[in-house]
Amino acid sequence: MENNAEILFEEKQYLGYNRYSNVRRLILAIFCFIAYFWRGESDPNGELLFGLGVAIMAISVLLMFVLHLHTKVTDHSIILDGLWTSKRVKIDLGSIVSARAVPSRKFLLSGPVYNLHWKGAIKFYCRGREGVELIDADGLVYIIGSQMSGQLVQLLQQLIEKRGSEPVADLPEE
Repeated sequence: MENNAEILFEEKQYLGYNRYSNVRRLILAIFCFIAYFWRGESDPNGELLFGLGVAIMAISVLLMFVLHLHTKVTDHSIILDGLWTSKRVKIDLGSIVSARAVPSRKFLLSGPVYNLHWKGAIKFYCRGREGVELIDADGLVYIIGSQMSGQLVQLLQQLIEKRGSEPVADLPEE
């Protein structure tokens, strides 16, 4: 990222806060604890199940510190950083023609995704009930999950309008 670019919006989403994933891990841990008590405390296999349940809960806590998606908006671009091995995605705001909020039903039972190309859209989200849909000049659709989608949409619409009102530089004649 350029050093002179001012960050207008910034949001971080962590893996440990994804409700759907947390429910799955919690159900698995509860199953392990119930199986432990059902098998009896003196059974060595029961102790293994208890240890597995504790390990699942510990992993759930540790995932609260693992950054999944870091969204930054500058004057000219949207920058999406992912996990350690993910490449940085930079979306030029000059090509974005519309930005709008997306209904929550698309994210309700979704696991976290980063740069998922699915049904004509590129999706980036981790958790939450809100999202932003961006459409560029080529018709490409980006869906970015955000806990603050109202602020993000308002900022993006202002930047799109600002870009539209700026005069286009004259090209030199040949």
